[in-house]
Formats: sequence, structure tokens, C-alpha cells
Amino acid sequence: MSACLRSPYPANPPERTLYMRPLPVALAALDSADGRAMFRRALLEGTLEGYFKLAQQFHTQADPAYCGLGSLVCALNALGIDPGRRWKGSWRWFSEELLDCCKSLDEVRRSGITLDEAACLARCSGAAVNVRRPGTPDADAAAFRRDLLAAATAGDGPVLIANYSRSAVGQSGSGHFSPIGGFDAATDQALVLDTARFKYPPHWMPVELLFAAMQERDADTGDSRGWLLLRRGAAGFESCVDRS
Repeated sequence: MSACLRSPYPANPPERTLYMRPLPVALAALDSADGRAMFRRALLEGTLEGYFKLAQQFHTQADPAYCGLGSLVCALNALGIDPGRRWKGSWRWFSEELLDCCKSLDEVRRSGITLDEAACLARCSGAAVNVRRPGTPDADAAAFRRDLLAAATAGDGPVLIANYSRSAVGQSGSGHFSPIGGFDAATDQALVLDTARFKYPPHWMPVELLFAAMQERDADTGDSRGWLLLRRGAAGFESCVDRS
């Protein structure tokens, strides 16, 4: 057999490697029969308007710890924000390696980012950001639903990024960030565009479950998790001052 026809990969990968995980039965994959039905219904009802620009920029995070950075890459590019910095060659474009203004990439690779650090990175990348944390004023379930609908029904922003506990929704892992791509009113579910596509596909999640998972506390800060609402900022980049 010609050497070029032999697979360079072993037939049985070492036990320490992983290839995706099954979704919990309560969460419908976007490409499942139920997931497609929700997508069609939401599309007709106008609650998938925010999906399309996110889908055009949907991005698999470049490192297992980069869920926050990967979600920001999707959001910033979907909002059409010019990073003002070279990416590759002569092109300006957001990718994770450009998101280093608030925390070094080495630090992010070791420990990920918190909700406030994600907001900081978004602001110094040219976005206007509202930080919402359950348990604080204006961040109850009704406020989350308002922000979710604002993002789902507008094609040009805002973009909502949820920071939630994976274990609280029946998935493996702990804290996670994901952009939210839409809303199905009939089943009261949000479309989670999971940037860890090597682990879980995009899927629908009950809004009550997602909100409960955002109330879980971040072990690094002691604060609850929450969500970010991102819009295009004014001309020029903001500092990392919280103006929520």
C-alpha cells in the first residue's frame, strides 16, 4: 500500500482523547427534527433575526478555555466592528489572538475569563456593553427575556452572550460562554450557538433552565454568572470602565 494512502491516525485513538459528547435529552440539537421545527417556527415569527449575522461569523473556539473569546469573536464580527488592528496579511478581522487587552492569552488558556473580563475585552474592542448578573438590580428573569427578545428580533444588534454553568444544564464542565442566536416562543427556548463545536453542537435550551444556570456562582469571583448585551460602540474604542 502506498504510504500516502495510510491514515496517519491510529484506528483506536488513545483513551485520553475525546470526540464530542451527547447532548442531554432535554436539549434539542439544532439539526434534530425538534430543533428544525423550532427553527422554522422562530423564523416565521421573527425571533431569528439575530441569527443570520451570527451564523455568518459562527466560529469554533481555538482552545478549550477560549469559550469567552470565541463568543466575543462571533459577536464582534457579527456587529461589523472594525478592530482597527491587523489580523493576517493586510486584513483587519477579529480572532482570539486580538483579544488580549484585558488579560493575556496565556492566562486565558490557563483559567478562562470571567463575565467582567469578557465585558472589558468587548469594550476595548469597540463594543458598547451592558453587563447583567442575576441577583443585581435590573437583572431578573423578565430583564433577561427582554434582552433575549431584543437580540432575537433585530438583525443588526444587539448580540446576547450568556455565561452559565454547564453542569446546571446537564452538560459536562463548569462555566461557559455562548452567543444566543434566537428564541422559539412556542416552547420558550433559546438557541445556544455553542462555540465549543468539538464538544456540543448548537442546540435549543429552555429559557428558565438557562436563566437558572446563569445564577450559579463563578468559583473564581464568588459572583453569579449572567449575560452581556453587546452593540456597536461609538467612534473610537472604550476603556474597560463599566457603564452598565
